[in-house]
Amino acid sequence: MTELTLTAQEDNRIEFLDEEFDFEERVTESLEKIKELNIVEGTVTKITKDFVTVDFGYKSEGQIPTQEFFDSDGALTVEVQETTEIYLERFEDEHGQVVVSKEKAKKLRVWEDVGKVYSEDGIVSGVITARIKGGLSVDIGIKAFLPGSQVDLRPVRNLDKLLGERFDFKVLKYNPKRGNIVLSRRAILELDRVEQREKTLELLQEGAIIKGHVKNITDYGVFVDLGGVDGLLHITDMTWGRIVHPSEMFGIGDEIEVIVLKFDEEEEKVSLGFKQKSANPWDSVANKYPISTEVVGKVVSLTNYGAFIEIEEGVEGLIHVSEMSWTKKIRQPSAVVSLGDQITAIIKELDTEQRRISLSMKEALPNPWKGVAESNPTGTVVQGKIRNITDFGIFVGLEEGIDGLVHISDMSWSQRQRNPNELYNKGDEINVKILNIDVDNQRLSLGIKQLTEDPWQTLEGDLNEGDVVTGKIVHLADFGVFLEIRPGVEGLIHVSEIDKEVSKKSLAKFYPLGSEIQAKIINLKVSERRLGLSVIGLSEANYRQLQEQGIIIITDDEEDDESPSTEEAAETTDTPVEADVPADETAAVDEVDAPAEEKAAEVVETPAEEVAEVPAEEEKEPVATEPEADAEGEKIVPE
Repeated sequence: MTELTLTAQEDNRIEFLDEEFDFEERVTESLEKIKELNIVEGTVTKITKDFVTVDFGYKSEGQIPTQEFFDSDGALTVEVQETTEIYLERFEDEHGQVVVSKEKAKKLRVWEDVGKVYSEDGIVSGVITARIKGGLSVDIGIKAFLPGSQVDLRPVRNLDKLLGERFDFKVLKYNPKRGNIVLSRRAILELDRVEQREKTLELLQEGAIIKGHVKNITDYGVFVDLGGVDGLLHITDMTWGRIVHPSEMFGIGDEIEVIVLKFDEEEEKVSLGFKQKSANPWDSVANKYPISTEVVGKVVSLTNYGAFIEIEEGVEGLIHVSEMSWTKKIRQPSAVVSLGDQITAIIKELDTEQRRISLSMKEALPNPWKGVAESNPTGTVVQGKIRNITDFGIFVGLEEGIDGLVHISDMSWSQRQRNPNELYNKGDEINVKILNIDVDNQRLSLGIKQLTEDPWQTLEGDLNEGDVVTGKIVHLADFGVFLEIRPGVEGLIHVSEIDKEVSKKSLAKFYPLGSEIQAKIINLKVSERRLGLSVIGLSEANYRQLQEQGIIIITDDEEDDESPSTEEAAETTDTPVEADVPADETAAVDEVDAPAEEKAAEVVETPAEEVAEVPAEEEKEPVATEPEADAEGEKIVPE
């Protein structure tokens, strides 16, 4: 068969090829160059919406879907008459058509390029497209695998943040038969790190400011990659203020600027600082916050003894529990303030060397004690409620949080003290007189007896030694009998001033509580509030008087007895015998050593047991004691 080829000449002539031309031979030669499963070059002859027709020298042209010629932006990458590479899969399919692909040609060419890079230990560039099991998928023209361990020099917790990023990679594995390509970004970074290390070492010197990235975080600090060299930023060098954990300030991967504090070239150890980039705030504290300055700060820490307040970054002060309220006794600071609260306080003390500031919340508020002192000067009579009762007195509340003490010695003009619980009840409303207000120490002294005139002052000029008075027996003790001659005025009949016929055991019989008897004044000192009495020589008269009062009934048989028995006395009077007298009021006299003539004149003050129960801060004037007595109550006269 002879192929006829017509060529249009300018003169419209027709040329005929030589009949001896072997077209079949030419086709065979062409087909030998074109093999299935290979990349061939062709010329684009036609472009439609659906297909691109390519003539690659075969007897028939190939048709490739137009979409295979679009780039990532959707733009067509070829034009008619342009040469392009295609992949020949088969000369003929079941329909007798050529099977070709632009996409497969592209991928095959990439495989060839990657293989060349792998063999030459080169670098490829790609975009991370997806997160897959064990790592990331990378588009380098074809899909490749990037293991998680090869992403960075240190583990990356959030791989998703790398999606869409373009990086350079080393090819670790290349297996075209299995379609497996493994990449490494870490290998690239390690190469860069070696180069950076040399540059970093030249820059490292004490005082130098350098940038780096947080590589690792521990409880005691963070490790910073300075560029091939790691440095430690200790937690104490992060901030002038308070910090519990380094993660409060930094995260892995953060770029930070640090100052080189120390560099050991031999050990290649680098100590870094962050707070040192700014001035120490304590250097200016003395000028900024003098004593009595009002400041506002945030509660940053709570303890059992107080709260720490941050006045400014790096400067904290302590508010002790005692400085939180004027009136309330704070046991736990958390009951008053919470973390993060903004607090107004006053600078009380300042020690810049020890970096300590003492603050006071209460001094930033009006002092209620000062208000009470101004509105209620000494001598003012006020009404209050009994808030507490103790052995040494009662506490009376005047205002919320303002309590005053009525000492037991200020309850009654009587020198014989009684238990406050016997006189008052908690919650009672009573009138008191203000004796003293100590604003600084927050102490308020109150009195009840001061509401009335001192009855002892009425004795001056009215009674004299030697006078016989009548009084009521109000108390019995081993050392004598207390006789109330006027309201608030009591005297002591010492056992030495009672007829010897009356023993201590029979005091309750002859001198029953509540009965009235006569006694002679043997010692009267109004200024010292002392009243000594005697019934010597008056015992018989008193005894007869008690008979007349019906307190003691004497039978005919008893008239012959000098001293009735204790059992008989107990039967004829409602007054208990000595066994019923409180034991704590019987021993005061046993420890006193005084001349006989003074014993009778002295009046026993508050029993020792009661005095001992008064706290040291509440002590009053010393209490007088009685003369020493023997086991039978007789006074001891010195030789």
